[in-house]
Amino acid sequence: MRVGFGYDVHKLVEDRKLILGGVTIPYEKGLLGHSDADVLTHALMDALLGAAALGDIGAHFPDTDRAYQDADSLKLLEKVKELLEEKLLFVNNIDLTIIAQAPKVLPYLEEMKNKIIKVLGIEKSQINIKATTEEGLGFTGTKEGIKATAIVSLEEAYEMSYKAADSEESKCSGCGGCPKNA
Repeated sequence: MRVGFGYDVHKLVEDRKLILGGVTIPYEKGLLGHSDADVLTHALMDALLGAAALGDIGAHFPDTDRAYQDADSLKLLEKVKELLEEKLLFVNNIDLTIIAQAPKVLPYLEEMKNKIIKVLGIEKSQINIKATTEEGLGFTGTKEGIKATAIVSLEEAYEMSYKAADSEESKCSGCGGCPKNA
């Protein structure tokens, strides 16, 4: 099993859409960034790349490359998924946190979860998204920005095959030929 951690932060500014987890949230400000500035998806991508020892999103999608100007972060997440699959790595679990004083994002968490599930091809039981404030403290508390954290675990394909084999053995008919019945 491999574990990765991701963190991202962006400043709130006027005349930008606020996109979190691929969901556009109605708010007077949006996040400033080269792409769509989706801090939640960016933190997730960094965690996935870190767990796979593949660097970070800046190495794969540099902000100096015009190809990523205003890019949809869910499309970039699809590319990260492809990189993981090339290494035969698959998502085991994702835990995400949005840190923002405003806007309130609770009504949008389920939609964010569904969008990420669709891109990564995972089950609902493999992802958790939560939100919190910093009680008025720091730049998120004064509504100057939003940050997000991500922790992920990945499994290698061979680990998954061992689990499947163990599962099949546990369904043994009791013939006495396997170690579980010895």
